[in-house]
Amino acid sequence: MNAITVLLADDHATVRAGLRLLLETAGDIEVVGEAADGAAAVRQARVLRPDVVLMDARMPGTDGVEATRQVVQDASAEVLMLTTFDLDEVVFGALRAGASGFLLKSVEPAQLIDAIRRVAVGDGVVAPEVTRRLLHAFANAPEQPAAQPSRVVDGLTPREVDVLSSLGRGLPNAQIAAELSISVTTVKTHVSSVLAKLSLESRMQAAIYAREAGLG
Repeated sequence: MNAITVLLADDHATVRAGLRLLLETAGDIEVVGEAADGAAAVRQARVLRPDVVLMDARMPGTDGVEATRQVVQDASAEVLMLTTFDLDEVVFGALRAGASGFLLKSVEPAQLIDAIRRVAVGDGVVAPEVTRRLLHAFANAPEQPAAQPSRVVDGLTPREVDVLSSLGRGLPNAQIAAELSISVTTVKTHVSSVLAKLSLESRMQAAIYAREAGLG
């Protein structure tokens, strides 16, 4: 099995060194590059094409949110945001930019390694603290017009609607496959189709979209 390739983007050299040391003990993760700012992360992602960019939110020049947007638009890699900031503007900015996950730097080493593995295979990961905030935002958001769900499913096949609903519930690919009695590979195909038809950048955006439409 090929190693999961990771690009580290953080403006502190000591943080990058610590992350490299940690990830290289996992056995199936290879750190292929480092970047000290967002612009460098975008450039290196285009060249190295890593599986995952572990992205800090606050960096000089191009910040992590804008760098995430560019990496996702380039389809260079999946982005896992790792930051000390859990402000709403950072959380929602990262997810709207297309990040596949959002973790705080206080995360346990084993959880970080597991998150990288999950993001690399197409699953989304959000820190528990952030999940609660997202759910609170959904619970307090104005109700959508009654026509919204029908607009959302326009152009989607019934199976794609099922997959979108599952994404809205935050289910990983393996669980979606089990619930719908299809293969994980088929789930990935449906997810890609849903994202393309709805002009979304990541499964996290699809989850938000589904919840807003009352499908989650």
